Amino acid sequence: MALFLFIANLITFGVFGFDKWQAKKHQWRISENMLLGISLIGVVGAASGMIIFNHKVSKKSFLMKFILVVLIDLVVFYRLIRY
Repeated sequence: MALFLFIANLITFGVFGFDKWQAKKHQWRISENMLLGISLIGVVGAASGMIIFNHKVSKKSFLMKFILVVLIDLVVFYRLIRY
Protein backbone atom coordinates (compact mmCIF):
# COMPACT_ATOMS: atom_id res chain seq x y z
CA MET A 1 0.00 0.00 0.00
CA ALA A 2 2.82 2.41 0.85
CA LEU A 3 4.49 1.76 -2.50
CA PHE A 4 1.21 2.40 -4.33
CA LEU A 5 0.72 5.71 -2.51
CA PHE A 6 4.32 6.75 -3.17
CA ILE A 7 3.95 6.07 -6.91
CA ALA A 8 0.53 7.76 -7.04
CA ASN A 9 1.92 10.87 -5.35
CA LEU A 10 4.94 10.90 -7.67
CA ILE A 11 2.68 10.68 -10.73
CA THR A 12 0.38 13.38 -9.37
CA PHE A 13 3.37 15.64 -8.76
CA GLY A 14 4.51 15.06 -12.33
CA VAL A 15 1.06 15.78 -13.75
CA PHE A 16 0.94 19.14 -11.95
CA GLY A 17 4.41 19.94 -13.30
CA PHE A 18 3.42 18.92 -16.82
CA ASP A 19 0.28 21.05 -16.69
CA LYS A 20 2.30 24.07 -15.55
CA TRP A 21 4.77 23.46 -18.38
CA GLN A 22 1.90 23.27 -20.88
CA ALA A 23 0.44 26.49 -19.44
CA LYS A 24 3.72 28.33 -19.98
CA LYS A 25 3.76 27.17 -23.61
CA HIS A 26 0.07 28.12 -24.09
CA GLN A 27 -0.76 24.60 -25.23
CA TRP A 28 -3.32 21.93 -24.39
CA ARG A 29 -3.97 21.71 -20.64
CA ILE A 30 -5.20 19.08 -18.22
CA SER A 31 -8.68 19.91 -16.93
CA GLU A 32 -9.12 21.09 -13.37
CA ASN A 33 -11.49 18.21 -12.72
CA MET A 34 -8.79 15.74 -13.78
CA LEU A 35 -6.24 17.48 -11.54
CA LEU A 36 -8.65 17.32 -8.62
CA GLY A 37 -9.49 13.69 -9.38
CA ILE A 38 -5.90 12.52 -9.30
CA SER A 39 -5.39 14.67 -6.20
CA LEU A 40 -7.80 12.36 -4.37
CA ILE A 41 -5.20 9.61 -4.59
CA GLY A 42 -2.01 11.68 -4.52
CA VAL A 43 -2.87 14.64 -2.31
CA VAL A 44 0.69 15.07 -1.02
CA GLY A 45 2.09 15.03 -4.57
CA ALA A 46 -0.57 17.51 -5.67
CA ALA A 47 0.15 19.91 -2.81
CA SER A 48 3.88 19.61 -3.45
CA GLY A 49 3.39 20.23 -7.16
CA MET A 50 1.22 23.25 -6.49
CA ILE A 51 3.86 24.76 -4.22
CA ILE A 52 7.02 23.86 -6.15
CA PHE A 53 5.65 24.71 -9.60
CA ASN A 54 3.58 27.64 -8.27
CA HIS A 55 0.65 26.12 -10.10
CA LYS A 56 -3.01 26.92 -9.36
CA VAL A 57 -2.07 28.63 -6.08
CA SER A 58 -3.61 31.98 -7.00
CA LYS A 59 -6.86 30.54 -8.35
CA LYS A 60 -9.28 30.72 -5.40
CA SER A 61 -11.95 28.45 -6.88
CA PHE A 62 -9.42 25.67 -7.45
CA LEU A 63 -7.97 26.09 -3.97
CA MET A 64 -11.40 25.77 -2.37
CA LYS A 65 -12.06 22.56 -4.31
CA PHE A 66 -8.59 21.30 -3.43
CA ILE A 67 -9.24 21.92 0.27
CA LEU A 68 -12.41 19.83 -0.10
CA VAL A 69 -10.31 17.03 -1.65
CA VAL A 70 -7.89 17.22 1.29
CA LEU A 71 -10.77 16.99 3.76
CA ILE A 72 -12.20 13.97 1.91
CA ASP A 73 -8.77 12.31 2.05
CA LEU A 74 -8.50 12.98 5.77
CA VAL A 75 -11.92 11.44 6.43
CA VAL A 76 -11.10 8.36 4.34
CA PHE A 77 -7.71 8.02 6.04
CA TYR A 78 -9.31 8.30 9.48
CA ARG A 79 -11.93 5.68 8.60
CA LEU A 80 -9.27 3.30 7.27
CA ILE A 81 -7.20 3.62 10.42
CA ARG A 82 -10.21 3.32 12.71
CA TYR A 83 -11.48 0.11 11.07
